[in-house]
Amino acid sequence: MNKNSEVIYGISPITEHDIYLFREGTHFRLYEKLGSHVMKSDGADGVFFGVWAPNAQKVSVMGDFNGWDRDTHVLSPRWDGSGIWEGFIPGIGKGTVYKYFIVSKNNGITLEKRDPFAFHSEIPPATASIVWDLEHEWSDFEWMQNRKRANSLNGPMSVYEMHLGSWRRDPEEPERLLSYNEISGQLISYLKEMNYTHVEFLPVMEHPFYGSWGYQTLGYFSPTSRYGLPQELMGLIEELHNNGLGVLFDWVPSHFPSDGHGLAYFDGTNLFEHSDPRQGYHPDWKSYIFNYGRNETRSFLISSAIFWFDKYHIDGIRVDAVASMLYLDYSRKDGEWIANEYGGRENIDAINFIKSLNTEVYARYPDVQMIAEESTAWPMVSRPVDLGGLGFGIKWNMGWMHDTLVYISKEPVHRKFHHSQLIFSLWYAFTENFMLSLSHDEVVHGKGSLIRKMSGDDWQKFANLRLLYGFMYGHPGKKLLFMGQEFGQWREWDHDTSLDWHLLGLEAHRKLQRWVKELNHFYKTEPAMHAKDFGADGFEWVSCDDWARGVVSFLRKSDDPSETVLVVCNFTPVVRTNYKLGVSRGGVWEECLNSDAGVYGGSGQGNLGKVEAAPLPTHGRYYSLSLVIPPLGVVFMKRKTE
Repeated sequence: MNKNSEVIYGISPITEHDIYLFREGTHFRLYEKLGSHVMKSDGADGVFFGVWAPNAQKVSVMGDFNGWDRDTHVLSPRWDGSGIWEGFIPGIGKGTVYKYFIVSKNNGITLEKRDPFAFHSEIPPATASIVWDLEHEWSDFEWMQNRKRANSLNGPMSVYEMHLGSWRRDPEEPERLLSYNEISGQLISYLKEMNYTHVEFLPVMEHPFYGSWGYQTLGYFSPTSRYGLPQELMGLIEELHNNGLGVLFDWVPSHFPSDGHGLAYFDGTNLFEHSDPRQGYHPDWKSYIFNYGRNETRSFLISSAIFWFDKYHIDGIRVDAVASMLYLDYSRKDGEWIANEYGGRENIDAINFIKSLNTEVYARYPDVQMIAEESTAWPMVSRPVDLGGLGFGIKWNMGWMHDTLVYISKEPVHRKFHHSQLIFSLWYAFTENFMLSLSHDEVVHGKGSLIRKMSGDDWQKFANLRLLYGFMYGHPGKKLLFMGQEFGQWREWDHDTSLDWHLLGLEAHRKLQRWVKELNHFYKTEPAMHAKDFGADGFEWVSCDDWARGVVSFLRKSDDPSETVLVVCNFTPVVRTNYKLGVSRGGVWEECLNSDAGVYGGSGQGNLGKVEAAPLPTHGRYYSLSLVIPPLGVVFMKRKTE
């Protein structure tokens, strides 16, 4: 062992086998090897540092422990040509603030970089990394043992999408962000009251620009310190689990920001990103695109995904902007992109990366979900890799979202001319495992809130929104709703302020919230509403062609015929009386939910709780119901069991 400037060389947790896997692109637990790790050497406490910088001529560790000196603690390049620099610095430990100082072989360019594998970071706008451990005494054993049921494709999944920093704030200190600990009790109580099954956090990974909501990620192994310590985030997740709630993370492997302390131009060259801007620069987000063809980059990214499952016990990842990864010409004009080796527009390296990502996650954690935000008609996104798919478990149904919002934003008198937009999603509803999402993307950048998109006066806006939610919960597919929309926030979402919780002092907003709460409960407790979300045998039209009266009706089914639910939606403000619909079974059918009930803010039109099926064949069925269908309303009917 050589001692030089207080750095001890020859001590390393990195083995030859690690290097082999890293260079092959198949090392998926790199966070155990690279980065900063508290350890002992010959009885001395200290920290091992390892960083990949193959085009550097010098790498040193600078920090609060050495007065940010660039020359005192120089790392050593490994002999194996891996491009990894490493060294053990005694006398420092957890809480040490540091950066890497890199002198590039590229014209001697000098850079100060945060650690790509850091577990903890300074609070922005500070940019350094912090030596940390991830020790935590987890108490969510029961959830982890049984979460397969909670995350099952055959189970209910109603997701509350939220941004941690703007869900709630202290009214007396509105500029201050609540911590993970402060949010925990309030959030858990609210999610349970509202009957959600999962919460999805917009990216919690460290990000320099708060206004990116986390989508300009730099901390691929570091949760943002804006809300507290890593262990405090673990505690929040643990408490959610112990209260029966699943946790999903947004994750961004599609691009990263250009901030000088980050991944971009890391060792003075295009290390993580493509060198050609036609492949490596994203014109929409002014950010860099990962080089998925580089083995070490694939190891980095897949290790990041595995990390959050391994160390933070999350239950699923929603992968952002998958379409931008799949297509080389995404958001580019002719001449601004490079075709693949076959002359096509498909990004073959990205496709292979996505398949490897999903394969590795499900191999290690078969009881979680990988969810794709994918907005094109790319086939088999949520089908297994060995069958030719991309390997995701679930795909957001962006087509349903777009068509339905366009339809319901129109005045009811015009809707009959756009009826096909309402029912089109059912033609492809079972080609993928779809999640119906009304996400943050629909309430930002001048799009207005969901209630603002509704037509008519205020009463009609609330009625239309209840109808939209009812149609969404009746439609096959898992559910996701962004925070604030459950009580009809008028304002577009603003990441710098709390939601408008004061609106719950108004009856209309409070009653809308109750409607969402009871929709969630019905969806969770009725097997027909979720057990066959992804199977054509779980859905059956009763009538989809009554465009003139704006009515659609369908059945949701499970394996037990007695659990069948009839869903009827009226997209006009006209009460439909004596409306005949065919059903296959006689007896009394109960009105389980009615969006026009007074308790939800409606006008009180309905069926007095039940209807007797008459032996009059209709719609090809032996019995029929004569219903009152409320204006701008939806009713859920179920045959009463003996």
